[in-house]
Amino acid sequence: MRQETKCIQAGYTPKNGESRMIPIIQSTTFKYDSSQEMAKLFDLEKEGYFYTRLQNPTNDMVAAKIAALEGGTAGMLTSSGQAASFFSVFNLAGAGDHVISSSAIYGGTYNLFHVTMRRMGIDFTFLDPDCSDEELEAAFRPNTKAVFGETIANPALTVFDIERWAKAAHAHGVPLIVDNTFATPINCRPFEWGADIVIHSTTKYLDGHDAAVGGCIVDSGNFDWMAHADKYPGLTTPDESYHGITYAERFGNAGAYITKATAQLMRDLGSIQAPMNAFLLNLGLESLAVRIPRHCENAQRAAEFLSGHSKVAWVTYPGLPGNPYYERAKKYMPDGTCGVISFGVKGGREAAESFMSRLKIAMIATHVADAHTCVLHPASSTHRQMTDEELLAAGVAPDLIRLSVGLENIDDIIEDLAQALEG
Repeated sequence: MRQETKCIQAGYTPKNGESRMIPIIQSTTFKYDSSQEMAKLFDLEKEGYFYTRLQNPTNDMVAAKIAALEGGTAGMLTSSGQAASFFSVFNLAGAGDHVISSSAIYGGTYNLFHVTMRRMGIDFTFLDPDCSDEELEAAFRPNTKAVFGETIANPALTVFDIERWAKAAHAHGVPLIVDNTFATPINCRPFEWGADIVIHSTTKYLDGHDAAVGGCIVDSGNFDWMAHADKYPGLTTPDESYHGITYAERFGNAGAYITKATAQLMRDLGSIQAPMNAFLLNLGLESLAVRIPRHCENAQRAAEFLSGHSKVAWVTYPGLPGNPYYERAKKYMPDGTCGVISFGVKGGREAAESFMSRLKIAMIATHVADAHTCVLHPASSTHRQMTDEELLAAGVAPDLIRLSVGLENIDDIIEDLAQALEG
């Protein structure tokens, strides 16, 4: 099936007389006829459900759809994009381990890695996504367990060179994790360029309507865990909490990573997406292939308008010729990038705040990447915990305004930008 069809059909095929829509299984628990039947579930000998803190049928159907869109073998939903970021790394790395990350990532992810996970004993090295091959090579250590980057960085809009970073990761026997939230599988499928694991904040474009917080992790099934058994004992040696199961042997490359994340992390941390949220996410997914091109078209026109306005100091949008990532975007995302633009107005922070306060259609909101046009000053909000040096390293100028172009009529959006700038 092509992507447009997968958005509608993948993940769930109703049988005769069953619900046409993915059903909401709004239940914490599931009934079985005997303790022996339930024991098989707890031993991972049989597929099924026993408690929604770990798995739920609604969630698994929606995760299967996203996995199909990404071209992966298995997926799982999480309660938020932050939970997906955490699980994706923590499933591989623990105290005493090391992870390499692009420095151009979402501020919340940077804080998760730089502060919280460091308190857990995991060390992170942050590199400029455009660092030299020599700098990238030098960052690897014997205890490096993963490499992390964002397809399109939020809000710096740097385009990650997936293929180059994947080759470096694989040369050292570690997987590449890519956050594909902004590009979505409609515009980019990182697995086709060598990525091993993809994550999403489903709260953004996949939902698309600012309705439900959530996250997703998808495994490509391509990374050979047993070939690097010494690096990943959690996947390649017996798990005594599940009667000695070795995930890579029992479930193979296609299922080991997600099964471990479910059986261990979701079991113990319980960061599962609510079934109702998964249902709402699926409604968004059904129109994803229709919405994303409109977001990109609107953003392209808005970026062109802003780049020609006398009161705009600078504009960053990968779709603009002359942008440093224009050619790379054409390679990885030939059909468009995303609906988000970063720019600054002349006059710095004060002028930015004045401009934003005058907008009528575009609303000031923490959110991004949904049907509504919205703006944000990251240095004062999402990236507020970062120093000026850390902001610049992440590609976030102090005067940066993040404009998420929605699905409204583009002429109305441009007129709103124009009147706010003139004011």
